[in-house]
Amino acid sequence: MDQPSHSKNDTQDDYKNTVSKGPKLSIDIGQVSLGSGFESPALDAAVRSAVNHRRLNPRQLRFTAIAGSIGAALFVAIGSGVTSGPLCLLCGFVFWATVVFSVAQCQTEIVTLFPCDGSYIRLAGRMVDPALGVTAGWNLFFAQTSYVIFEATIINTLVSYWGYDLSPAILISVSLLFYLALNIYRADLFGEAEFWLALGKILLATGLILYTFIVMLGGNPLHDRFGFRYWAEPGPWAGNSPSTRLESFISAVNVAGFCMGGPEYLSMIAGEAIDPRRTVPRAFSTIITRLIIFFIGGAVCVGILVPSNDSTLTNGSDTYAGSSPYVISMQRLQIPVLPSIVNAALITCIVSAGNAYTFNASRSLHALSLDGQAPAFLRKLNKHGVPYMAVIVVMLLSCLAYLALGSSSSKVLSWILNFCTAATMLNWVIMSATWVRFNAAIKAQNVNRQTYLPILSRWQPYAAYWAFFWASIFLWVQGYAVFLRGKWSITTFIFNYGIIALAGGIGIVWKIVKRTRFHRSKETDLVSGCDFFDALTEHYRSQREADSVEVGALRGRIMAKLF
Repeated sequence: MDQPSHSKNDTQDDYKNTVSKGPKLSIDIGQVSLGSGFESPALDAAVRSAVNHRRLNPRQLRFTAIAGSIGAALFVAIGSGVTSGPLCLLCGFVFWATVVFSVAQCQTEIVTLFPCDGSYIRLAGRMVDPALGVTAGWNLFFAQTSYVIFEATIINTLVSYWGYDLSPAILISVSLLFYLALNIYRADLFGEAEFWLALGKILLATGLILYTFIVMLGGNPLHDRFGFRYWAEPGPWAGNSPSTRLESFISAVNVAGFCMGGPEYLSMIAGEAIDPRRTVPRAFSTIITRLIIFFIGGAVCVGILVPSNDSTLTNGSDTYAGSSPYVISMQRLQIPVLPSIVNAALITCIVSAGNAYTFNASRSLHALSLDGQAPAFLRKLNKHGVPYMAVIVVMLLSCLAYLALGSSSSKVLSWILNFCTAATMLNWVIMSATWVRFNAAIKAQNVNRQTYLPILSRWQPYAAYWAFFWASIFLWVQGYAVFLRGKWSITTFIFNYGIIALAGGIGIVWKIVKRTRFHRSKETDLVSGCDFFDALTEHYRSQREADSVEVGALRGRIMAKLF
């Protein structure tokens, strides 16, 4: 039973003896290592170092999360889900939205309590097993770097929509240099770029929802008031038997799993957020709004605009933009110019996504290095607190995009998408498992959640169990198509399930070599770093009061109100 009078300081005092008997755990803030007890000068130095390291303000944090969760997939890759039928696609998105929301609830509590660099990676190792943290970190690194390669490659197919015949190497080079420039210097430069690019994504998504409403009511060159016609013919759910209808639903959920995101991006940037215990939970609270308006709303729109048996969807398109349900509907309705405008907007989505993936890949490497799970040189920070060596390594590996020049772009992109979808589901399995073990530790150590946690999440522990169960199921089901009769492909199988073997294998080897222990609930470290984050929160509170009359602070408040 929880003890109502049990405070955070009580928890620290009661648990220090237990922690001292087990392996020492610490949290590194920048280049300062913090244990469970600190002298005041060391704590002050750590706070000063962290303030220099933390550059992302609240509006940048919120919009960076949006930039990471809303990508070109929502406008283009969602088209592959339309073939399942409009109602099936909507059900798939609603179902998967509950999983993403549940993952966000798991992360809200634990990341707000410990908003450290690479938080969800390092907290998996701290709450469950160091080997799981290794698996989480390398899984995220491989996936995010693959996404960078994907974005650098796919921009060629967008430009080819206009008939330009440029060497693919030119646009790949420009993309990688752009990502490097935004990520190598200061985190707030990255954040500001993501803020405006994310704003563009929101305007695009909102505009396409409005476009759908207008054209379905007859506001198109053909004056065709088609409404929900495609729900009736060819039908709301593809398939003529229970088994084929089930295949359609699994396909729709897979598409939703690839299109949706958010919790992992917020968790990764929490370590560079200003006043994290105040701003991080606010950013997490916006996830449900994005899920409903942009993702579920987008699923409704594409089901209205294009029939599930459209030949462009079923046979594929020569260009990436050409397979967008929105572009297809504009062509079907003979709307001029607008498809080119949407294509240009998609380029900004690609730029934004590649920028966000570069950030996350470099921070996953940095987090692994801080815990001794990657080379030590990756810990190096520049004077603005950016892990520049990790950024450089990500960019060097992203040059693998040039290898795609000798293969079919559509085939390479499909492989990368399959690889990253599986990696994303593995992320969510780890996130939910981390919260389950964190909650077990709180119960075992008789900690009062009301006084210990800065914020309480909703629907727990059921949200964690729901997320863990379904993410675990679809981690294995997502590549089901390769097992269907006549669909077997060794390459496809490897890209669907290879990341599980790769990241999981690294974790297993680490556990064997390092002989790591699965943390028992009574021994899990709930103390280390709490003093530091309490002091950091107090620093930002004092700073807000001191800066309340400054012009810069006034400008910041105005921007915060607007966005």
